[in-house]
Amino acid sequence: MSALPLNIHSVAQVRALDAEAMKALDISAFALMQRAGEAAFSALRSSWPMATRIAVICGFGNNAGDGYVLATLARAARMDVTVTALGEPAELKGAALQAWQNFHAAGGMTRHWNIDVLQSAEVIVDAIFGTGLLRPLNATLQAHVQEINDSGKSILSLDVPSGLNADSGAVMGAAIGAHRTITFAGLKQGFYLGEGPNYVGHLLFDDLDIPLAVSCRVEHVARRLDSQAISVALPRRMRTTHKAQQGHVLIVGGGMGMPGAVRLAGEACLRVGAGLVTVATRIEHINSLASGRPELMCSAVANGDDLEHLIEQADVIAIGPGLGRDEWAQSLFNAVMESTKSLVVDADALNLLAQHPMKRDNWVLTPHPGEAARLLGCSTQQVQATRMESVQGINKRYGGVIVLKGAGTLIYDDAMPGICDRGNPGMAVPGMGDVLTGIISGIAAQCGELSLAARAGVYAHAVAGDMAARHGERGMLASDLFAHLVSCVNP
Repeated sequence: MSALPLNIHSVAQVRALDAEAMKALDISAFALMQRAGEAAFSALRSSWPMATRIAVICGFGNNAGDGYVLATLARAARMDVTVTALGEPAELKGAALQAWQNFHAAGGMTRHWNIDVLQSAEVIVDAIFGTGLLRPLNATLQAHVQEINDSGKSILSLDVPSGLNADSGAVMGAAIGAHRTITFAGLKQGFYLGEGPNYVGHLLFDDLDIPLAVSCRVEHVARRLDSQAISVALPRRMRTTHKAQQGHVLIVGGGMGMPGAVRLAGEACLRVGAGLVTVATRIEHINSLASGRPELMCSAVANGDDLEHLIEQADVIAIGPGLGRDEWAQSLFNAVMESTKSLVVDADALNLLAQHPMKRDNWVLTPHPGEAARLLGCSTQQVQATRMESVQGINKRYGGVIVLKGAGTLIYDDAMPGICDRGNPGMAVPGMGDVLTGIISGIAAQCGELSLAARAGVYAHAVAGDMAARHGERGMLASDLFAHLVSCVNP
């Protein structure tokens, strides 16, 4: 098995990669399938080393072929293997047919569906559907998928969890909830979009020994974020640096009863290394902010006019955390929008933007799916079903850098889209978005590049969340990330 690559592909691109590999290596489709089956068997043995009884569920195409190769290898290793064929094996074509013929010639037998097979196995191998699934499963197949999911047994999916659209991440009626998925040749974008993150489980990868030079000839749709995003945005500081050289962030927000949002954003700014952070908020919140985090500079603002001198002093302005939508919020929003400074726009500022659309290049918009839906004038469900198209649509309508939050956060601008595969469900708590706003703003103040800051900020935020969740996800607080942010931005 190989380390996960950074490039993420569409189904069409992975097929092109397979074709390029067979041509460059002068091998057949069956030879490539054998490599996939061998990698899958290796993943099975390494993931469940004590397992001796496996059930392989084979479907209708090349994914079934991968399953037959694995089953052949498992039988040769003297494992107890039961193969269930959901389609007629003799009707398979090409490499998949050859894989079944080899399995049969080696003494392997298939049987029809019987739920008892699931209960007698220690591991279930899902080889039903691969990347070619385009329509919903019929009622019978949906029932079989549900029975596999309900079996309580460990599940290894080959290439793609069956029932998951490998491009969109949509569930086609029902999908296998894999504990592990081993995918081949290239990462599929559906793993990171839609419902994909709920079904893939722990993702393994094998490059099938395809040379990097061959892989580089095939286009990709996005790239996973990694630690390089931070090192590029935040290089090592010179020993003679001082705080004025690390940028000044102005955070605007904290409407009535909402001081916590700007407090979280302000501290996040400081934790990632911003030189100076000023919070502009209601006068009622000044004392609690100053006493709770004395490193923050706090300024009471009654309306947008009070922001003028604060805007002049700032390098980056973050607006939205706890802002609200009342007259006070609208006044501050208008004042910030009239400035030419780089902006990070979140929360209620995004809702105000949806009511008064405008376009500019020097901002980062950080919507969650509900806010994205308001920006686009559609439903949250539509955003989640078409996340890549949605983030592109927001960029086209509003400009700048767009961060569409959620499982598999997307970063989109004029460069290659970025996808963050870090983070965890424990981060679905109040204030987590405010922390992200502060992180992106603080990094932007230091590096001066909004695109770099968005990528580095999303990655640092997710990694800090994973570090905070080491003792459990449930019960995590947004402020728990502060203990880990410093190490995340000092790799």
